Amino acid sequence: MATDALRSYESIIFAPESNVLKMKERIQALLQEMNRGIYEKETEVMLALLAAIAGESIIILGPPGVAKSMVARRLKSAFRDARSFEYLMSRFSTPDEIFGPVSISLLKSSDKYERAIDGYLPTADVVFLDEIWKAGPAIQNTLLTVINEKLFRNGEREIRLPLKLLVAASNELPAQGEGLEALWDRFLVRVETGCVKNQESFDRMLLDDTDGDVACDSKWQVTDEEYVEWSELIRGIAVADSVLGCIHVIRKALGAVTLTSSDEHRQVYVSDRRWKKIVKLLRASAFLQDRKVADVTDLLPIYHCLWNEPDEREAIRRIVIRSLFAEYGTELAKMKLAVEADIKVTRMQGATRRAKAAVQNRDGNKKIFDSFYYHLLDHDTGNTYVFMADYQRMRDYKEERTGQLGVLYKDPKDGRRTIIRGYDGADYPEGARQVVLGRDDDYLYIDGVRFEVETLRPGEKQPVPVAKGRATERDYHAELEAIGDRVRRREADIAANIFLSEDDRRELGDYLKGLYKEMAVTRQELEKLDD
Repeated sequence: MATDALRSYESIIFAPESNVLKMKERIQALLQEMNRGIYEKETEVMLALLAAIAGESIIILGPPGVAKSMVARRLKSAFRDARSFEYLMSRFSTPDEIFGPVSISLLKSSDKYERAIDGYLPTADVVFLDEIWKAGPAIQNTLLTVINEKLFRNGEREIRLPLKLLVAASNELPAQGEGLEALWDRFLVRVETGCVKNQESFDRMLLDDTDGDVACDSKWQVTDEEYVEWSELIRGIAVADSVLGCIHVIRKALGAVTLTSSDEHRQVYVSDRRWKKIVKLLRASAFLQDRKVADVTDLLPIYHCLWNEPDEREAIRRIVIRSLFAEYGTELAKMKLAVEADIKVTRMQGATRRAKAAVQNRDGNKKIFDSFYYHLLDHDTGNTYVFMADYQRMRDYKEERTGQLGVLYKDPKDGRRTIIRGYDGADYPEGARQVVLGRDDDYLYIDGVRFEVETLRPGEKQPVPVAKGRATERDYHAELEAIGDRVRRREADIAANIFLSEDDRRELGDYLKGLYKEMAVTRQELEKLDD
């Protein structure tokens, strides 16, 4: 019976030809209703709704008076005929105030210790607990089971709770060393909030007399029957391999998070339980946007699930964004290495062509070694070579220190050889020494000292310069355009995610500016292959 219900519902949600309102359109309409009369809380509301549909909980950190409780009230309005429970915690709060008082009549008549739970947390669909960290251990320990398993033990009975979302709030993080880590870990989504920043929004908020408990149109609200059906459907949503690949990248990067405000590196711990719940959140995100498979376009909002302290949030968001394009960044990096190698080969081939032409010019009598060098007969131990192209372009020597700058260094590939080159500002191997060079028809001058360049003996034939290596015949331009097309498509798909904030979209755009710039530089490098 359940399977039949799933099939019928799935046929409506995913049927492309259906005239029924798509799930994504419905959720967008519901969010629009929920945001009426509150300002700059879109992120908090949409993440709370996503957490509720996924069966998870959210904590909102922020100072008093910034509409934290209103977020919970708006979540109540998302569900038809929903019951809510709100409570402001203090160090004097007792379990009776949260879970209901002990039923005295039942204790007298049946000698049973049970709570009268009606109107308290165990009967609520949406719960808001303010100043959560002030609750005592008895309340906190019970909340662990309530949040994680949606169960409450009332005397001898274990009750399955109707709880869809628990919203907790505080103006501070849980204190260290007080055993609050387990409860903190139960809140999958963590959001910081504050006062209204935009001046126009602030003025509208001052003049808006909308009732704080605005009711959503019933046609958008989620019924209990739908919530159960959706929960079953969400469990059937597949997860793309690309999602797992991104998660692997993120997990590794969390081992050394560079904080935005400093150069400090911090290891951010994320439990296996949280990762499993994050995947559940991704499935819910895909379902609510009419997809049968959770893919990388669902991933960006999960940075709200990964930080432990607020100063980690921005750095972790950047890590998540990078992971979404990691495959393209890797592909681009590999292509750049191949282009660099081909540029070297192309330059060598050009130098070889020039060397062949030089056989008939002024230096046609000089013997060419290894296709690119002339040999100095009497420098050092006789193992000194000058780049042929540099020697040919060198100014004629007239008097000491009127030549041009050059460098002299040991050949990195053969430490027995010394290489002389004209200096063009490029980096040279460690230990290179700067010298002044000049030439005439037969000699090279190094710091004014003359050294003979070896020439062909009578009857000796010039070795024919041979190009080393061969440039690949890849169509780099087409490859680069293909990478760019895939990046742009992914950018558009990610930006279409209804659970992204405007800040998320700006951060995404900033990252992609750098990636597109890197691609433009690579495109300029390709011009060197066309020369």
